[in-house]
Amino acid sequence: MMVAVATDSSSTPSNEKPRRARRTRMTGAERRQQLLEIGRTLFAAKGFEGTSVEEIAAKAGVSKPVVYEHFGGKEGLYAVVVDREMGRLLDMVTSSLTAGHPRELCEQAAFALLDYIEEYTDGFRILVRDSPIPQSTGSFASLISDIATQVEDILGREFKNRGFDAKLAPLYAQALVGMVALTGQWWLDVRKPKKAEVAAHLVNLAWHGLDGLEPKPRLIGHRKS
Repeated sequence: MMVAVATDSSSTPSNEKPRRARRTRMTGAERRQQLLEIGRTLFAAKGFEGTSVEEIAAKAGVSKPVVYEHFGGKEGLYAVVVDREMGRLLDMVTSSLTAGHPRELCEQAAFALLDYIEEYTDGFRILVRDSPIPQSTGSFASLISDIATQVEDILGREFKNRGFDAKLAPLYAQALVGMVALTGQWWLDVRKPKKAEVAAHLVNLAWHGLDGLEPKPRLIGHRKS
């Protein structure tokens, strides 16, 4: 008597190989964005010299020619990463300057830079490194000058209202923005005290000077954290 053996029609025959799941092919724009994000992470961690095209390609799961196809090499990728970060920081600072009172404007500028450092830490690490190649938007120093130019107009109007020499506004703008930027570089790693407290102390020094420092500086704007 023969015994019927049940067979599973869904099983793969022994002479056929299991099918591999199809990979979703990235569009050119998606691949470019992927390479930018990988490059940004590696440049922040290792710097320009410490990052290789081979490593970028390996992280992306592509061959080296793909990186060259999109950016012409490591230099091109680095330049685009830096330009994007500089544009982002400049936009965050300039768009934040909305208050009418000069002291609150100082608070807004300080918060904008500290916000950028907190939200885009990798980007700030890249910006504050000495760039080994020329950028279309210049260097971090030139970016600070661009921000200072925005502040300069505000200070100039305030100087005129107070009877001060408006020609000195550019000097004070560079001093204020430079102070915030350098403090931001220090805060990048220590992250103490909290952001709002750092902003309050920066404005305390800028507004009152060393002679009139408040023992416990306060923020006058709507933003408290």
